Amino acid sequence: MPRLAFLLPVFLLLAIVLTGCGDPAVEEPNGAETTTEVPDTNAIPESAEVATFGAGCFWCVEEVFHLTDGVYSAVSGYMGGTAETANYKAIGRGTTNHAEVVQVHFDPETVTYDELLSVFFASHDPTQLNRQGPDVGRHYRSVVFAHSDIQRLAVEQAIEAHNEENTFGEMVVTEVADAMEFYPAEDYHQDFARKTPFHGYSRAQLYPKLKKLGLELPVE
Repeated sequence: MPRLAFLLPVFLLLAIVLTGCGDPAVEEPNGAETTTEVPDTNAIPESAEVATFGAGCFWCVEEVFHLTDGVYSAVSGYMGGTAETANYKAIGRGTTNHAEVVQVHFDPETVTYDELLSVFFASHDPTQLNRQGPDVGRHYRSVVFAHSDIQRLAVEQAIEAHNEENTFGEMVVTEVADAMEFYPAEDYHQDFARKTPFHGYSRAQLYPKLKKLGLELPVE
C-alpha cells in the first residue's frame, strides 16, 4: 500500500503531461452547449487582413496569437473539409480532411504577415508530421492556409529558409494550401485557455510555449 501511495502522484503527473487536446478527459463537459457562434467581427477595421494557421491543438494556437501585438482577433475553428464534418467529434475520428486551425485578423501596420509566420513557426514543431506533442492525427498537422498568392509565396520562402538554415534540426513538413471555408469551432473551445487557466493541458502544453515566446497568460 505505501508503494501504491507513492506511485499515485506519479501516475497523476503522467496523466496531465500525456493528456491530449482530443483526449476524452478534456472533451466537452457534460451539459456544455455545443453551439457554434460566429464571432462578432464588427469591431474589426476594414483594413484588417486575415491569416489562418494550424499548429496542433487550437487551444494553444489561439492563445499565442491572442497575445501577439497587432492581432484583432484569433478564433479557433476547422478548415480543409466539408461543412458536414466541421465539428470536434467528427474530425477527432480522423475521417475528415479538416485541420484544427486558428483564423487571425490582424493590423498589417502593426504586425506583418512575415512576423505572424515567425510566431507560427516558433510556437510549435513544424518537423512533426500529423502530430504535435501528445496530439496525434492529420487534424493536428502543421499547415498554413494562404489567403493570397502573396501569403503563399511568403510561407514557401519561409519554409525554404528554415530548411536551408536547418533551423529545427530536421526538414519542415508544414503543409501549404489555399484557404478554404472557415468553420468556427464550438463555443466551448473559444478562449479555452482563458476560461480554464489551470487545466492540466494548459499547464503541460500551453505554458511552455508562452514561456518560450516571452508571453504570459492573463489570469484574473
